[in-house]
Amino acid sequence: MKLSLFKKLLLGSFFLYAAQPLMAQTKDEAMLKDIYKYSLTKGESYEMLRDLTKNIGARLSGSPQAAAAVEWGRQLMETYNFDTVWLQPVMVPRWVRGGEDIARVLNSSTHGTQELTVTALGNTTGTGPDGLKAEVIEVKHFEELEALGEKGVKGKIVFFNYPMKSEYLQTFQAYGDAAKYRTSGPSEAAQLGAVGAVVRSLTTSLDDVPHTGTTRFGLNVPQIPAIAVSTQDAEMLSEMLQKDKNLKMYMETHGKMLDDVLSYNVIGEIRGSEKPDEYIVVGGHLDSWDLAEGAHDDGTGIVQSVDALRILDALGYQPRHTLRAVMFMNEENGLAGGREYAEQAEEKGEKHVAALESDSGGFTPIGFSVDSGEGTLAKVQSWKPLFEPYQLHEIKAGYGGADISPLKNQGTPLFAFRPDSQRYFDYHHTPNDVFENVNKRELELGTAAMASLLYLIDQHGL
Repeated sequence: MKLSLFKKLLLGSFFLYAAQPLMAQTKDEAMLKDIYKYSLTKGESYEMLRDLTKNIGARLSGSPQAAAAVEWGRQLMETYNFDTVWLQPVMVPRWVRGGEDIARVLNSSTHGTQELTVTALGNTTGTGPDGLKAEVIEVKHFEELEALGEKGVKGKIVFFNYPMKSEYLQTFQAYGDAAKYRTSGPSEAAQLGAVGAVVRSLTTSLDDVPHTGTTRFGLNVPQIPAIAVSTQDAEMLSEMLQKDKNLKMYMETHGKMLDDVLSYNVIGEIRGSEKPDEYIVVGGHLDSWDLAEGAHDDGTGIVQSVDALRILDALGYQPRHTLRAVMFMNEENGLAGGREYAEQAEEKGEKHVAALESDSGGFTPIGFSVDSGEGTLAKVQSWKPLFEPYQLHEIKAGYGGADISPLKNQGTPLFAFRPDSQRYFDYHHTPNDVFENVNKRELELGTAAMASLLYLIDQHGL
């Protein structure tokens, strides 16, 4: 049967149209393969991290080390072929630990005078050199604290013994459940007249490592000293209190808040060829707690973000939208950098197509979480076949990230890079968060995953 010219043209157009998704997929598959190969053979994220952690180390916002990290970040991005690198000024809080943190149980019937492994919580006011001695009472949750009331709490040290729940498969879910006792527990105790607070460290591990972190006090609430105690010593303290109801403890801390200081977000970008005034942002936070090197939290996120852009550029990829890598300052005890970035973007009328954050450690990648509408989630889930060869199998609705969260009010779809988090809270906010606990291959796999998502968003939109 002969076909008319019109039918031949129509049929040809159909086959050409039908082939387009396949052609695009083949192009995308090739690009992702190149990204992974380059990251695993020529990636620089691991050496970037070594330089940051070993030559600068801990970098709490407002500290001289944080200032050095800003200059490190600027120079790093200037060595690459980014079109623009600049510093975005931001005022940040300045908290100093001020000295050694000490706590001991006094004259218990079972242990006598017993030293505890503790660390002061961030943004808290210290006891000073004279320390603080008072009776300690244990509460398992806020309901118990409320039931005790001012009569049962006033003049005492409140011990919040609420463990991270091991039954949660997702450790960040367990962290979110327990973190309120660190962030607001001391404030709740102070409102009832407590003179100090002790909080069980936020980890599922039973060990002798204390975990610091931010504490916030409500308006017109007295500032009281607050410390975190290691999980093993939390268990011991709880056992002592079962036998000695009037147990006393001594605590000594020296922390204080100083005046805010000037710091910076560090920003580098590769200009888009088609839509240069639309931005796709990737980043993490440059600051860390003062106890260690801030390797997993969040040195890995910083170096992955920069290397993701470097790899795309090295592969000769010309983005359609402008790609930005942002090193945010002050995530740990204020979020000033994230708020400043969003405020500046709104004032300038910048349109952000997407924002991706890495702040869950540099472990083996498993996928991404998406904080946006169902349409955006469905679009990203349609790329699952492209991600599957690289074992990125989880693309789900979820939290995007602290630093990029202020962009949500501007309608920006938010994404979080998700690695396997089972070991993350062994290191989080502790002296153990050091370069040696980051695996090179896992880190580079994460860089490749992030670069791949940036490429797909840039190519296909949301």
